[in-house]
Amino acid sequence: MTGERSPRRHRHRTALLWTRRVIACAVSLCALLGTVRLIAPATGGTTGEPPGVQRQLAFLRTALDDGAGDEAQQLFPEGYFFLHALYGLTWVELGMRKPEGDATRAEALREARWVLARLDSPPGRAPFSADLVPSYGVFYRGWTNWLRGGVLSLQPVARRDPAEVHRFTADSAALGAAFDASKSSPYLAAYPGQAWPVDSTVAMASLRLHDKLLPPRFAGTADRWLRAVRDRLDPRTGLLPHRVELATGAPAEVARATSQSMIQRFLVDIDPSFADEQYARFRDRYVTRPLALGPAVREYPDGLDGPADVDSGPLPLGVSLSASVVTAGAAQVHGDAPLAEGLTSLSELLGAPVGTPWTKRYAFGLIPIGDAFLAWSKTARPWVSETPAPPEPRLTWWWRLPLLVMLLAVGVAPWVPALVRRYRGRAAPDRARPPAPVSPASEPPRASR
Repeated sequence: MTGERSPRRHRHRTALLWTRRVIACAVSLCALLGTVRLIAPATGGTTGEPPGVQRQLAFLRTALDDGAGDEAQQLFPEGYFFLHALYGLTWVELGMRKPEGDATRAEALREARWVLARLDSPPGRAPFSADLVPSYGVFYRGWTNWLRGGVLSLQPVARRDPAEVHRFTADSAALGAAFDASKSSPYLAAYPGQAWPVDSTVAMASLRLHDKLLPPRFAGTADRWLRAVRDRLDPRTGLLPHRVELATGAPAEVARATSQSMIQRFLVDIDPSFADEQYARFRDRYVTRPLALGPAVREYPDGLDGPADVDSGPLPLGVSLSASVVTAGAAQVHGDAPLAEGLTSLSELLGAPVGTPWTKRYAFGLIPIGDAFLAWSKTARPWVSETPAPPEPRLTWWWRLPLLVMLLAVGVAPWVPALVRRYRGRAAPDRARPPAPVSPASEPPRASR
């Protein structure tokens, strides 16, 4: 019986040994891959093409064709709209980086037009009220106008589609008239009785884009808007508030990162000087390094905690993952390359991207809206103004060091037990070996009595 069990026991030990080795190799490979993702360039700045974005867009287009927009709508009120809009805007960003006649620029124009057609459909307008001024509210009209201006930006001036020019002009006029008519508040309604400054910021940026692409007509509207905004800043942070009273524009909620991260991206195209002031305040009060690890963005200003919601997502240590992703784009348009690269590199590490030669998706593709926000942030660039001079950097390359040490420890840890066993196995024969016999000739002479 003992002889029969011995080969079986040997096979069991061999299988267990190989299983341990496979697991150790897998863990070490994951740690190595994480190290590469953490140190490899993750953005292309405002002129280069960030790695992997076209493959992200390929995944997103497939997801949209499979109904991802409807699924996103179940998560939050603008899910369908945002997933399509960000997909189209990212294509515009890529197309702007290419010369006229380039195949990517033509594809960008085609995909952005496809998105506009979807946003002009009943599902695209479903969450918004046609009774607002302008119709469907400032959120819907602002984002679609910005994307429509992007479509025109991809076309040579002499060959722009007249119908698209007419629509952009008409929508811009409707927005401008609504801002001019709103004497008591610079912020228009996105939903009945509700206003968020970020929505009006996007809309105002689209009017600045109009004045860059077509004969200017909204400079006075923008100047009045900026004066009114400066008079209604959040008293705690000096930033645009998260939510305001519709009738007066008075702050109703402290500035929060989920809206600030977008405001900082668009404000630079409205007034670069004011944008610089606001970005400095935002970076000082919201960008943090929890547990002395990578950069992240708090949902509420430093020293204040508050509840999470559907926009912010969970707030571990007060950090909003969604705001951190969008802030990468805001940092990039402000020339803050270290912060943009740091936030994006951390997304590459924590997002667990899965890539093929054709597609790339994060978190196994379970939340496409997250992929869309990340792709949009990677391609960020000003559309109206020049990229500002870089602010004083607050983040150095060495922020990665603690994470690199952790990845090294994770990669080495599975091999430690085997190394210890091998060391003990080599040391055991030396301890068990008897002492060498002493030759009689080598014995010392005995003392005589």
